[in-house]
Amino acid sequence: MIGSLLVANRGEIAVRIMRTCRRLGIRTVAVFSDADRDALHVACADEAVRIGPAAARDSYLRAEAIMEAAARSGAEAIHPGYGFLSEKPDLPLLCREEGRIFVGPSAECITAMGPKIGSKLIAERAGVPSVPGYAGEDQSNAALAEAAARIGYPVMIKASAGGGGKGMRRVFSEAELMPALDMARAEAQAAFGDPALLIEKLVLRPRHLEVQVAGDKHGNVVHLFERDCSVQRNNQKVLEEAPAPNLAPVIRAKLLERGVALARTIGYDNLGTVEFILEDGFDEPWFLEMNTRLQVEHPVTEAITGYDLVEWQIRIAAGERLPAVQHEIRESGHAIEARITAERADQGFRPDAGRIEGYREPGAIRIDSGVRIGSEVTLFYDSLLAKAIAAGSDRAEACARLAAGLRDFAILGPATTLPFLADAVEHKLFAEGRATTRFIEEAFPEGWVARRPHHRLARAAAALLWLARQEAARPGGDAWAGLSGFRVLAPAGGLATSHLVASEEGKATRLEVRALPDGGRAVRDEDGEIVLILHSGGECFEVTCEGRLLRGSHAVADGGVRLMLDGESFDFSLASATRIAAGANGASSGSGAVNASMPGVVAEVRIVAGERVEAGQVVVVLESMKLFTSLAAEIAGVVSDVACRTGETVSAGKRLVLIEPAG
Repeated sequence: MIGSLLVANRGEIAVRIMRTCRRLGIRTVAVFSDADRDALHVACADEAVRIGPAAARDSYLRAEAIMEAAARSGAEAIHPGYGFLSEKPDLPLLCREEGRIFVGPSAECITAMGPKIGSKLIAERAGVPSVPGYAGEDQSNAALAEAAARIGYPVMIKASAGGGGKGMRRVFSEAELMPALDMARAEAQAAFGDPALLIEKLVLRPRHLEVQVAGDKHGNVVHLFERDCSVQRNNQKVLEEAPAPNLAPVIRAKLLERGVALARTIGYDNLGTVEFILEDGFDEPWFLEMNTRLQVEHPVTEAITGYDLVEWQIRIAAGERLPAVQHEIRESGHAIEARITAERADQGFRPDAGRIEGYREPGAIRIDSGVRIGSEVTLFYDSLLAKAIAAGSDRAEACARLAAGLRDFAILGPATTLPFLADAVEHKLFAEGRATTRFIEEAFPEGWVARRPHHRLARAAAALLWLARQEAARPGGDAWAGLSGFRVLAPAGGLATSHLVASEEGKATRLEVRALPDGGRAVRDEDGEIVLILHSGGECFEVTCEGRLLRGSHAVADGGVRLMLDGESFDFSLASATRIAAGANGASSGSGAVNASMPGVVAEVRIVAGERVEAGQVVVVLESMKLFTSLAAEIAGVVSDVACRTGETVSAGKRLVLIEPAG
């Protein structure tokens, strides 16, 4: 058995590999870039070695830096995880030269199956049919145009060396072909250093199916059944499950047989995945590609078979025979995985970044995560934060458990796909097992929009949490000792009314918060009054409204509150508008000065001098620790001075805008 192992990766897969190593008694070494110095995978390892600056090309993609780290730490073996160097022959070749164990297939297998063009030729020799297309050496526009015409439109252009959706273009007519070829080539060259393309028949309603295979260095090859990975966005997987739903036995038999045949043809010697597409309504699965590494979605196979696939990888790499022969490998139940990414699903899955201010995992399902409270999510790397995996005796049970777990999973900071994933799992098309790669556009034809039925309640809760923060910050203040019966800006013996402005994505709403004798609070907005009782402990809180109790997580800053409530995510900026002392009838007129609520950078200035503004209107957006805070006018009037500019760093309390009251 291997005694020490370096994980040449980061994030959740690095943490997941280390978990198996810890169980097996294997010492682990992490590598990290400057951006990941405080990352979770670094904290989980027995030792960590810096490998370079933040950019992946200067750190995680440098095979020589990985080898230097292995030499410095004395690691016997190197596990590449997925992505980065996992499907390049460089690392296994260097390991071979230096006498270290590469936990993955041989360099020869990686080289053979890496280019899509070459892998299709090998599949053909193995008797595994591929999607009709062109994978020839002549890469001229004329040859590719001729091939597209012969195949028949629509066609799919793919980068031969690539994956992850890069270098891919759908082409529906001859007029679209040349611009698409130019863009695909440029993208392939930039991403993979290889401009070679192939053209395939575009399957309009495909299912994306794959077979988990394993081979050892003694010539043994088995499968661990199949997975369905049809739900995708931007050609990247979102939901994966095992076994594939609604799959005819004859199709399944073809998949498993062909996956093993291809692996055996090339003498495959570790874990790998053979991917296929199946036209909806047909029974002939076509070979797509082979991934010569551990897949992101491997946990669903672990769930239905009971095997630890990382342990399989380590034992195979150490020269052991496969842990099981084919007749011993059985499946039970159903499992589904959801990839949780830092993306705005309501904006075409636009990547997001920032500091994770709050984090709480659900207790009832498996979570493979690479983040924690305080983790900095950057745009240097893939947007994957964590994976949620739910298993059940059947598919319906797995779906129900996953949806409940996703709604109980709280990540506060950058936007995440958690609410989208919960909606997707509960959608009728997915629930019935009828998803194709067009699932998202068919399930959400106008784009996904968060339902947010608890928006008003969340805003009211945010107001109470923010007021508690302000009270605790005052001399002699406390953290409420729980929210029950707390006094908000009230003198002893009295109750209080507070006036706030809550802003979200540029829309400001005036709130009146009134303390009630029973310890509850009444929060009035433009739609009426909400009566609630709120209790808080640490980052968690619970709110009772109209006899219903809901739980959530929150992070409070001077300028606002981020919270998750019943699976919904919210980010409110808050500021005091007026304060009314208990028993007093008069109210302050508010201040015409808009001051920075915290140190930060001016992200946006929305007004100019001389402009008329209304009370509650957002005039400046401030960024601090990746948290964007909207600063609103407390009074209506005319802007007399703008004392800041976009990109300027400002200190807490600095006056940014001055407003003269309306005459």
